[in-house]
Amino acid sequence: MASSRYRVTPAQIGNSSGLRLPAAFYRDHPQFTGAPGQVEVLSNDTMLLRFEPSERQSREPEDESLMLGLFLDLLTREALTAEAGPVPYTEAMAAEDDELLAGVTVDAPGPVRASQS
Repeated sequence: MASSRYRVTPAQIGNSSGLRLPAAFYRDHPQFTGAPGQVEVLSNDTMLLRFEPSERQSREPEDESLMLGLFLDLLTREALTAEAGPVPYTEAMAAEDDELLAGVTVDAPGPVRASQS
């Protein structure tokens, strides 16, 4: 692996002090995003930062859950700030949904597809 250097800057994180890594670091090395780690002091001016990335099978499920979370946050915000407030889910709405979804089968864990009739 080729050696890369990234400039770090001091950062105040809550009541703790930390080091801020540039976005380019995480762009170039996404496996370290959100990974815990440890620091080993080698000398008065040198330290070793060791990340402990977890093995991820695929980035797609994480991206999907992130998007779903953002969408649900949006819906919650919209419902709570709407003039009429949250709208209860009624039997009539459920019937409309059932009508819209008639003939649709769900093959877990893949995408939703219309059935082949």
